[in-house]
Amino acid sequence: MKATKLISGKGRHQRNPVRSSRSACARKFNWQRPVTLVCAFGILSMSNSTGVRAVESLPDSGAVKVQILQTNGRYQLYVDHQPFYIKGAGIEFGSQEKLKEHGGNSFRTWSTWNGRDSGQEILERARRNGLYVTMGLDLGHERHGFDYNDTNAVARQFESVKAQVVQYKDSPALIIWAIGNELNMDGQNPKVWDAVNDISRMIHQIDPNHPTTTPLAGFKREVVQEVQSRAPDLDFLSFQMYGDIVNLPRYLRESGWAGPYMVTEWGATGHWEVGRTEWGAPIEDDSTTKADFYRKRFEIAIQADPRDCLGSYVFLWGNKQERTPTWYGMFLDSGEETASVDTMQYLWTGSWPAVRSPEIEGAWLNGKTARQNVHLKPGEAYAASVEASDCNHNALTYRWDVMEECTDLKAGGDIESKPRSLPGLVRTAEGGKIVLKAPSRPGAYRLFAYIFDGKGHAAHVNIPFYVDPPAVTSAETANQ
Repeated sequence: MKATKLISGKGRHQRNPVRSSRSACARKFNWQRPVTLVCAFGILSMSNSTGVRAVESLPDSGAVKVQILQTNGRYQLYVDHQPFYIKGAGIEFGSQEKLKEHGGNSFRTWSTWNGRDSGQEILERARRNGLYVTMGLDLGHERHGFDYNDTNAVARQFESVKAQVVQYKDSPALIIWAIGNELNMDGQNPKVWDAVNDISRMIHQIDPNHPTTTPLAGFKREVVQEVQSRAPDLDFLSFQMYGDIVNLPRYLRESGWAGPYMVTEWGATGHWEVGRTEWGAPIEDDSTTKADFYRKRFEIAIQADPRDCLGSYVFLWGNKQERTPTWYGMFLDSGEETASVDTMQYLWTGSWPAVRSPEIEGAWLNGKTARQNVHLKPGEAYAASVEASDCNHNALTYRWDVMEECTDLKAGGDIESKPRSLPGLVRTAEGGKIVLKAPSRPGAYRLFAYIFDGKGHAAHVNIPFYVDPPAVTSAETANQ
């Protein structure tokens, strides 16, 4: 998955401490090369995996040295010779300043240019904000038409990536190169990993200061072994998982994993992992439920592994359309923070924000919840309501929207067009209650409710519903 670009067309299980069970592929993987065994004396103790020095701003110039060291049986990222645990988020156009304000120390990108800001602008702003960057190097996907059997195309891509590395390698905000994104979603052409390995080797030749990784969609043992075998120059692997991330500790244990890794995307339950209505619409969690999942998933799958996990990047510090306008973004498109932001501040700092986002307690349309297959008749009126609360006792305001169900369905976070809104269907509104006039055209829709506290925070929930075709009477049937 990735964030949308502005261009035409993203309980801990105890493991066996004995490392001799490592697979043959793992033995060849490049974390053996840069990792240094360090004695416990003379270095900063890291018993708290999230304990790192505060960084208000970074040096004006000059690359920082980034290493992965093994200390007392655990892997640790070191930035400028200081232990560093990544408390980060994926950002495309989201606020770096808010990330810093809420306790984040790093962010990742999917490319060196997002269609609006250059890599230089991104890195310079990060430097001023005291944030480190895992910089994405965008590679071609075969589902988009790139052919890794085309040696000329691969060579051109290699030279393009090399130019990007040369241009940005000396930024003091850069810490890691992420080569490609979810390249395992494109099929079974193994040559993609040869290309990744060649790029990693090139980076290590011209940039000795920054490690390399490639983010994989999910965790499949056979894919991991293939990448380890064909791209051994990578310093570590990164995984991107959503609802399934709670199983990551088990997957790692069963695969015999023995090395560092990072989680470069995680967050809300994926739209492919949820229940569906009888007409096939995925059912989205409300913002309060999502925030609860963020906390549980972080504690179970990320925080619980201080031995091998270098940190993580939550998705998405911003807003995007993917199945709905609210599914993955931790902010509304109007800029308000949701409860997931509150949760990440707590997980990163141990303290909740002074002002918390509103909470959803329930939502109903015609007396039914989102999971109860809401069917409506064209043009008829129905009651809808949402119950919300605010722990800071701020006065809440409400906004409602009716949208067509998304039909521009893409994979891997590719750009989707936002479904059309249908104005004029909310007849009367009083607090969290409305009367909805059903659309006149049969089909699939969603009713969205947004709740605002007037302090820059919001909650959201939506209910998918289906407008049935008008019933055919017996007289009409007889005349046909």
